[in-house]
Amino acid sequence: MERHTRQRDAVLTALSDSRRSLTPQEICEFAQRSVPRLSLSTVYRQLKSLLEDGEIVGVDLPGQATRYEALCESDHGEPDHHHHHFHCGDCGRVFPIHGCPGRMEDLAPKGFLVQRHDLTLHGRCADCAGTHSRAGSSPGSRHRRQPTSKGARPKDQKTAGR
Repeated sequence: MERHTRQRDAVLTALSDSRRSLTPQEICEFAQRSVPRLSLSTVYRQLKSLLEDGEIVGVDLPGQATRYEALCESDHGEPDHHHHHFHCGDCGRVFPIHGCPGRMEDLAPKGFLVQRHDLTLHGRCADCAGTHSRAGSSPGSRHRRQPTSKGARPKDQKTAGR
């Protein structure tokens, strides 16, 4: 049963404005912009209700908690949720890929019946790829900052004067 509340609307707005899959924690952070006292447990309750009402879908990636996203529209303005995903291994964000490579049934072994499919590309998003190319990092390096111990000097100061 659909019931419009400020909390429900804030969760839906967070999902539709983000244009990507979000974790419950990310949804809570975005939704708190309009409902500051919104709790994570309320977000979970709203997600459950929105899933039951068919207004959102869950996105499952192996080894990760479920993310959520708003329903998409087709090129004709009709609800059409079939799309795939790109998972950035650096920042962890998941982005929709609209379009499909085609008949996945042709890839199945002979005699197998494909009921549905999902495809996730893994790599580095534009933001993270840009960070690496600006910083001159190698393609295999990570851009997350490594913790330094208190009082540690930058690398160039340690080697200066040697």
